Amino acid sequence: MANQPYIVEKDGIYRFTEPVDASLIITLAQQLISERYKRGTVLSNPDDTKRFVNLMLSTYEQEVFYCIFLDNRHRIISSEPMFFGTIDGASVHPREVVKKALFHNAAAIICAHNHPSGIAEPSQSDEVITKQLKDALALVSVRVLDHMIVGSDEIVSLAERGLM
Repeated sequence: MANQPYIVEKDGIYRFTEPVDASLIITLAQQLISERYKRGTVLSNPDDTKRFVNLMLSTYEQEVFYCIFLDNRHRIISSEPMFFGTIDGASVHPREVVKKALFHNAAAIICAHNHPSGIAEPSQSDEVITKQLKDALALVSVRVLDHMIVGSDEIVSLAERGLM
């Protein structure tokens, strides 16, 4: 493309032909991650899932609750932000998550949200909403595989912590 400040060489290496700002790099990263994690991609590796949710949520300055809808083989059907909040919280409505899971005919979901404070430690309300989501989705045979919290320097998996 003309006037593009980067060149893609073989093996996916990017070379910048001129100085670029961080927003372009972030936009490119989000495009690459959305291509890599498109419909049908299997999410079987927790570290891969952490990288995905980190790229999707780390740039928000407010709390965002995100869902990845999966089929029974843990392949991505869809992924999208569900709820937007403020700097210290977002209201999550299990009913809306159930509706969206049914819309996508999902067999499982992975939830994630960011903590704009940068501290990824789960709060008591994070644990409560996870239980509410598990209970509500279980009524329609949709499993909640994990709930990940994105901070500045780490991503906490409630499943890895035994909190699921």
